[in-house]
Amino acid sequence: MAREREHGTLDVRAATRRTALTLSPGLPLAQWRHLGRQMFVVTDSSAWWLGDWLIYGRREYPDRYRRALTESGLDYQTLRNYAWVAGKFEPSRRRARLSFQHHAEVAGIPPDEQDEWLARAEREGWSRNELRRRVRAHRRDDRALPHPLVPLRVPSDRRVRWQRAAEAAGLDLMDWIVSRLDEAAGEPAHPDPWTDADIGA
Repeated sequence: MAREREHGTLDVRAATRRTALTLSPGLPLAQWRHLGRQMFVVTDSSAWWLGDWLIYGRREYPDRYRRALTESGLDYQTLRNYAWVAGKFEPSRRRARLSFQHHAEVAGIPPDEQDEWLARAEREGWSRNELRRRVRAHRRDDRALPHPLVPLRVPSDRRVRWQRAAEAAGLDLMDWIVSRLDEAAGEPAHPDPWTDADIGA
């Protein structure tokens, strides 16, 4: 009977390579499902691991960090997204029963609201998409209340940068702007360590 190896590696009836997974013929449905769950956990965990790895490298090797990252051949934009989310949640606040993507959905809002939304998602068994839908609906309802208009003239190059940053965070532009303003209002001002300027863009 196939058994899980130590250290959480995949089942002995599954052979893994960089570009393929080969399963033994006649694999029982229960074991096939178990493998799928294992692979999801590894994939989801790796987003946290890579985010924490990047934060560590920036902190410990500030003078060599950019070069080491470039030489690693890893996609910086993806890592930047992982690091941004990981930086928003100390390990003690990360919920193991929810995916990294659940956390990414609420990373741009204040911590107390993050915790509230994640608790609801965990309690109600919401998918990432359901959490996204509910958070967006809540923000739309909040914006529908009468608010004073704040006119803002923005140069087109800055708007393009903002739009890219919003897309990288998985938010529409207005949600991203509001989340950044909320952060600035609720936290001491400090430079964003993940700006394009950091990598010479």
